Amino acid sequence: MGFNLCITLVFFSMLITYHSQTGTEAALTYFDHFCPNTTTSTANSTYRSNLNHLFAYLSSNATSNLEFYNASAGNSIDMAYGLFLCRGDLLAGACRDCVAGAIEDVVVRCPDEKVVVAWYDECMLHYSNRYIFSTMVPDPTSYLSSTQSVSEVNRFDELVRATMNDLATGVSNVVSGAKKFGTKEAKFTASQTLYTLVQCTPDLSGYDCSRCLEIAMTYLPGCCSGKKWVIVLFPSCILRYDVYPFYLTVNTSAPMPNPELAPPLPRHGKGQISLVAIVAIIAAISVCSMLFVVGCFLTRRARKKDNAIQEGAVLLQLLMILQFDFATIEAATNNFSNDNKLGEGGFGAVYKGILFNRQKITVKRLSKSSGQGAGEFKNEVVVVAKLQHRNLVRLLGFCLEREEKILVYEFVQNKSLDYFLYDIERQRQLDWSTRYKIMEGIARGILYLHQDSRLRIIHRDLKVSNVLLDEDMNPKVSDFGMAKIFGVDQTRGNTRRIAGTFGYISPEYAMHGQFSVKSDIYSFGVLILEIISGKKISSFNQSDGTTRHLLSYAWKLWRDGTPLDLMDPTLGDSYSISEVIRCLHIGLLCVQNDPVDRPTTASIVLMLNSYSVPLLSPQQPAYFFSSGTEQNMQLREPGLDQSGSKSLHWSVDEASISR
Repeated sequence: MGFNLCITLVFFSMLITYHSQTGTEAALTYFDHFCPNTTTSTANSTYRSNLNHLFAYLSSNATSNLEFYNASAGNSIDMAYGLFLCRGDLLAGACRDCVAGAIEDVVVRCPDEKVVVAWYDECMLHYSNRYIFSTMVPDPTSYLSSTQSVSEVNRFDELVRATMNDLATGVSNVVSGAKKFGTKEAKFTASQTLYTLVQCTPDLSGYDCSRCLEIAMTYLPGCCSGKKWVIVLFPSCILRYDVYPFYLTVNTSAPMPNPELAPPLPRHGKGQISLVAIVAIIAAISVCSMLFVVGCFLTRRARKKDNAIQEGAVLLQLLMILQFDFATIEAATNNFSNDNKLGEGGFGAVYKGILFNRQKITVKRLSKSSGQGAGEFKNEVVVVAKLQHRNLVRLLGFCLEREEKILVYEFVQNKSLDYFLYDIERQRQLDWSTRYKIMEGIARGILYLHQDSRLRIIHRDLKVSNVLLDEDMNPKVSDFGMAKIFGVDQTRGNTRRIAGTFGYISPEYAMHGQFSVKSDIYSFGVLILEIISGKKISSFNQSDGTTRHLLSYAWKLWRDGTPLDLMDPTLGDSYSISEVIRCLHIGLLCVQNDPVDRPTTASIVLMLNSYSVPLLSPQQPAYFFSSGTEQNMQLREPGLDQSGSKSLHWSVDEASISR
């Protein structure tokens, strides 16, 4: 009876608190946020003081009927720049509440960071110690999508694409400084309507707004095909659709809530509970504080235990689905016979196999060099198995028996890209349109790994032999996530264990062990040059019989104004001159020496899909050596070998580098 009385009193105190909070302010619906800890400030720093002034400017200007406002605070040193963007259909009160709530929320989520982007249903907040106004900012990127799909996926995707293109065109044609917001409805079925919304920050030019939305739309095919609702979030633009009306229209006084979206989050911070609420809470606590604390403790402990049990059950179920027994693998590969062997790479031998149900599989028998235990190995396999994209090879499962670590993949019909690209006869099957499709598909697959998967997987060994081709010559990137499966640290940007292949690894990775998504960009640039020329990166024969590095040769042709001389002669007349030159241009941008100068994965996808995107002028690429020195290329190792000297070991003939 006493415990029930306690619960009743606390309930009424919380009810009073709720009404005291929501009487003037609405709770936030949080989507995502980004605040890298690479730049931080202390509580009493000049930047923090400027940031507090900036928050005051933004909050005060959200009270007027403005859906967008930007401001700066401070002098030239430690200046804080910030802006908010409210959804274009909101009334002033809703925008004001969202901005105020967002400011309170981000100082809890990101208390020390100087650069913050936070997205909510009603608004976006962005601030930085760098100038961010009137500039198209495509990074960071986030997306959310439904767990449910529509019945007619292809027709739905086409409707989304057409509607979004119309909206983007209309919004981008608005003059600079004007409201760049648009919504549109389209009938999908008799009972289902597609609701779409796009919005850019008004300080963007029409061109930059169009470019931002184009990049956002490139995410849809890979991540969200057929999904009932999708939200793509950039600092400069937002793209969203749903089968529920989520914005205000002339026919609705309020949008219908989507049952899949999470409920609004309560506000953070102090000073939000009224005096009446405080009195009610104190009264309730004075009667039964001890019972309440004990009850909460027991409930929380039971909930944590239940959650742990549920998570463990889900993981166990996934492992049961993914795990193959060794006898099955042996039978499928005919006891790993040489007749079934497809090749051998840095991570182990690869075999073709056929299961009892006649399903073809690819089996990778890993080398013994992995330092992981069985539990870690299983966990990482589950992570990689969840990565699903049409331009990635699908991991079907694993085998962990008899000290063996084996991965089982889908079988891809046409082997690897190098099987065609480096063979004089077979490379004729790769006409220009096929090669262009392969480059575009690889870029989309890497974009998924870098951003869309939300895990940020860095491939670290992207090369032609790790690009497989299906029966329609669509590319599928393989061996992604191998660094995780082998226990190589993916969370740090510096490692003493290099995983990669000579010619494809970037300078900062080879020399200093520093890796990032830009390391993969470098490898992709090498791939582009190989696909165009039909030659290996390690050697490129000229007409005079000498041998040069492919990058140096491509740069010389670009500098001399004869880029078409790089082309594979087997292409004949099947190519588009403008496409070849543009691809070579992109390839050279990708292999720039400084990672900062290399384009992002998202911008590469856009460059390959839109000629309206201007390209910067490339500079001399990394690993460029003049005649007479390129055959004696040396890479420096930051660590020491047993003799105390710096060294790096590799086999020049495309073997994986190891330290």
